[in-house]
Amino acid sequence: MTAEAVQVIARARAARQSRSLVVIVGLAVVVFATFCVSLSLGDFKIPVIDVVKTLFGGGDHATEFIVNTLRLPRALTGLLVGTALGLSGAIFQSIARNPLASPDIIGVTYGASAFAVFAIVTLGLTGVAVSAFAIVGAVLTAFLMYVLAWRHGVSSYRLILIGIGIGAIATSITSYLLTKARVEIAQQALIWLTGSLNGRDWSNVRSLAITFVVLLPFMVFLVHQLRILQLGDETAYGLGLRVEVSRLGLIVIAVLLAAVATAAAGPIGFVAFVAPPIARRLTRSPGPAMIASGLLGALVVGLSDLIAQHAFGDTQLPVGVVTGVVGAPYLMFLLARANSVGSGG
Repeated sequence: MTAEAVQVIARARAARQSRSLVVIVGLAVVVFATFCVSLSLGDFKIPVIDVVKTLFGGGDHATEFIVNTLRLPRALTGLLVGTALGLSGAIFQSIARNPLASPDIIGVTYGASAFAVFAIVTLGLTGVAVSAFAIVGAVLTAFLMYVLAWRHGVSSYRLILIGIGIGAIATSITSYLLTKARVEIAQQALIWLTGSLNGRDWSNVRSLAITFVVLLPFMVFLVHQLRILQLGDETAYGLGLRVEVSRLGLIVIAVLLAAVATAAAGPIGFVAFVAPPIARRLTRSPGPAMIASGLLGALVVGLSDLIAQHAFGDTQLPVGVVTGVVGAPYLMFLLARANSVGSGG
């Protein structure tokens, strides 16, 4: 490789890194602005500047009570849930090298939902117990997917197909449980299944924050290995990477992020699906744009919750309804494009 070629590659890499930094800073600003607006709106409207002052300890007692006690837990839960889903989707899609490989498409959240509905309908549980069942369901579903997809290693194609199949089975189980439940219990389960931030408190924030603190060092350690995995298994083996160990570690992290997010707010659909590809387009990153994906996930959930709360007058919708409206057309676009390419355009 000539010196001129090395300089060209170095300039291209520097330009890409600069663009990524600009995108990340821009997304962070927009996420913070959306976060502050969500804290300002409600039955008692508060100017955004007063919200900012309150967040930094400069508000009066009434504003502090409204912002910090009543509104902040919900907003922080949405922020952390969106970030977790964005990161989980980025890991899954990068491992599989397929935009369909997100936890809400390949069955992880369906497994969580089936276990949560079982807890609500059959055992009569609520609150933290339902969240615990959701986490167990997500982890067991992912374990079953991995075992069934294993054949001298795990291929992304088998993982996606088996995940979709397991998701269909979990959905059938959920539907069966709902048909056998009393009306009021079924309504409670349906609200959870839609994905909602209503009634979220500091316990949800704590569980999400602890998850991030525990998983962050592992994510930082494995993100380099994730980039190598994107080159293909043979290349990764050639570079000395323990492919299956790295893949399993990344899947565990992605599943735990999706599981805790689902346990905190229910299965908020399509966030993990749409955030990573948009992040890659914005940053023009050849690999997983992890930070941008997390910020975009937070932004999607934050904006969707704003719309769900305030765009329809006195009617408040679950946030999952709005994310579904955003994500479903994107899924149809991907499938239509794949069909067009497969048929020769």
